[in-house]
Amino acid sequence: MKGVKQKMSRSTVSVIMPAFNEAATIEQSINRVLVQDCVGQLIVVDDGSTDQTFSIVNTIKDSRVFPIRHTENFGKGAAISSALSLVNFPITLIQDADLEYDPQEYLKLISPILSEKADVVYGSRFLGSEERRVLYFWHYIANQFLTVTSNAFTNLNLSDMETCYKVVKSEYLKSVKLREKRFGVEPELTAKLAHMGLRFYEVPINYYGRTYEEGKKIRPSDGIRALYCIVRYNLFSRAHN
Repeated sequence: MKGVKQKMSRSTVSVIMPAFNEAATIEQSINRVLVQDCVGQLIVVDDGSTDQTFSIVNTIKDSRVFPIRHTENFGKGAAISSALSLVNFPITLIQDADLEYDPQEYLKLISPILSEKADVVYGSRFLGSEERRVLYFWHYIANQFLTVTSNAFTNLNLSDMETCYKVVKSEYLKSVKLREKRFGVEPELTAKLAHMGLRFYEVPINYYGRTYEEGKKIRPSDGIRALYCIVRYNLFSRAHN
């Protein structure tokens, strides 16, 4: 761990933060990211917000913050695609703009890459004994179903394919052409990285999930799309298409 901490003294991570109508949490989320020693860059993509999200982003005066604004709400996948051309650090980490995932986990997440064990690291909400808010039973069942189905196609043994925390060596992530604009990007990205033959690791993370009343945005239709994407990007697409 000492060697990892020494590497952490240099900025190594580009963070991509898609945001849609997150005025209530965006400033706190950004500040939590920027205090992490490993962060050299934070690309915030306002995905067509109709609240004050983008205005709040622009009040943060830090040279590491790169704001992008979409004219309409295209989706998480589109936000990630827009940000990739600006990535200029060797590791890229995807961070939601809500407070469900804690940036204090970054050292744990990037350690397998810094120690040259992994090319891809997923933060699992279901692995180990970390804190996890207890919420929706059927969301859990859907997540497990999608993860197992994805694993059957990729031959991985992930415990949480749908996690927000996907950390990838930037050279590999930037080589992937993402087609999914919305939440289908999760199984699409997993399939394409898996078929590149990369080394995957998982680490346990804390998870502070939101209710729909608190701003949760994923819907049952996104689960149906995810199932379609698992089949499409494993059977009918090449790894980079």
